[in-house]
Amino acid sequence: MLKIQEIRELIKLIDKSSIDEFQFENDGEKIVLKKNEVKIQQAAEPQAPAAVPFAPPAQTAPSVPAQPAPQESPEAPAAEKTQEDANLHKVESPMVGTFYASPSPENPAYVKIGDKVSKDSIVCIIEAMKLFNEIEAEVNGEIVEILVENGQLVEYGQPLFLVKAE
Repeated sequence: MLKIQEIRELIKLIDKSSIDEFQFENDGEKIVLKKNEVKIQQAAEPQAPAAVPFAPPAQTAPSVPAQPAPQESPEAPAAEKTQEDANLHKVESPMVGTFYASPSPENPAYVKIGDKVSKDSIVCIIEAMKLFNEIEAEVNGEIVEILVENGQLVEYGQPLFLVKAE
C-alpha cells in the first residue's frame, strides 16, 4: 500500500505535468488521479467584476474619513503577524475528502490547540472514496490553530492546521 507521502509526491508530479489522468494498480489496490479543468474556475471569475460597482457607493459614505485612523493602529500587529506566520507551518490536505478530527465519534480528537506534535504524529483523517487516510503533522511543533471543522469537506491543498514549528 502506498504511504500518504508517496501519494502526495504523485499528486505534485502530476500537477506539474501535462497528464490529465493517472491510474496506478498494485496488489489489488487502485489509485486514480484526475486533474480539474481550469475552465470551470475561470467561469466564476467574470462574476466578480459585476459585484465591484456596488462597492464604490459604500466607500463614498461619510465614514471614510474615520477609517484611516483605525487602519494605522493595526499595521504594527500586522507586521508582527507576518513574522509569526513565517514560523507557522500549514498542514495541508493532500486530497479532496471529508475531514475528521478523531478516529471515531466516540474517541477524542487526535490533536487540539496547544498540543505538541512530532513530524510523524497523526493529526486527523481525510476520508476519500470510503478510504480513511491518516494525515501526519509533517513538522515538530505545537498546534496553534485548527482551520476546519469536524465533518467538513476539504479540497486538495487546503490548510487544515497551523503548527508553530520548533
